[in-house]
Amino acid sequence: MPLALAVWKVAPALLAGNTVVLKPSPFTPLTTLRLGELLRDVLPPGVLNVVSGGDELGAWMTSHPVPRKISFTGSIETGKLVAAAAAPDLKRVTLELGGNDPAILLDDADPATVAPALFWGAFANCGQICVAIKRVYVPEKLHEPMVEALAEVARSAKVGNGLEDGTQLGPLNNAPQHERVAELVGDAVGRGARVATGGRAIDGGGYFYEPTILTDLPEGASIVDEEQFGPALPVVPYRDLDEAVARANDTHYGLGASVWSADPDRGGEVARRLECGTAWVNAHMLLPPHQPFGGAKWSGIGVENGPWGLLGFTEIQVIHTATPSAAAG
Repeated sequence: MPLALAVWKVAPALLAGNTVVLKPSPFTPLTTLRLGELLRDVLPPGVLNVVSGGDELGAWMTSHPVPRKISFTGSIETGKLVAAAAAPDLKRVTLELGGNDPAILLDDADPATVAPALFWGAFANCGQICVAIKRVYVPEKLHEPMVEALAEVARSAKVGNGLEDGTQLGPLNNAPQHERVAELVGDAVGRGARVATGGRAIDGGGYFYEPTILTDLPEGASIVDEEQFGPALPVVPYRDLDEAVARANDTHYGLGASVWSADPDRGGEVARRLECGTAWVNAHMLLPPHQPFGGAKWSGIGVENGPWGLLGFTEIQVIHTATPSAAAG
């Protein structure tokens, strides 16, 4: 993921003729630094510069007068700081920020059929993807079958060292995120939520956490209303579709969403009602490079990828030349 996010920015920026200073997250610097090493003898000196450091380095970079464009991927809180730092110098910004992406199951969907795709749409990279599914809304009559189908997939997923054959899910990236997932699950359970499977850290070292499916969540549960960014998924029943759409939209987030239905046309109609940058039908997290990707509301400003993302690294200039006679007239 750190490499993919970096290349989404580096490639169009260089293609548009810019030089780049690339700063990875302080939690994931090594692969990005290695990318810089590999490209050091490919590109002219100074065209691509990779620097690593903490929050103070990012703050210094965004406020420095030399950069004219800032493209940032990260949390909403940090994105607001980036925008504030860029504002005095009127720097151009593209912000790809957090998401609390809903998946809505329609009443004609088959839980057993969609469960694997729903699960991996939520738990890929151990849930550490901004546009991963963060909450699932299910018709009341399908709620229990959906919870059990997801729990069955979760129980069969192999968690462990990514260098071992068969491993499907690794650890969370760092201690603070590991603690946050545990706190969100603990808060939900303490307020009456039921754990269908998982719900505990895995002993033996490392930031491993069991794939967790939660249900019977109380109103206002943080794990439903906020971005967990980890391997815990709340499943919420609904009575009518308007209610589900309203609850899906009732958030500051607006990155992605998905609708699951036996009728793709019907799913598409519901998807158009969702306030988000990308809405999928019977899929989630498919991000082809020619397709624009960005968020609505607090989930971002501008887009990446495709010609739209490329144009974000350019400035439009109009040169209007008139003939002397036209100018005189």
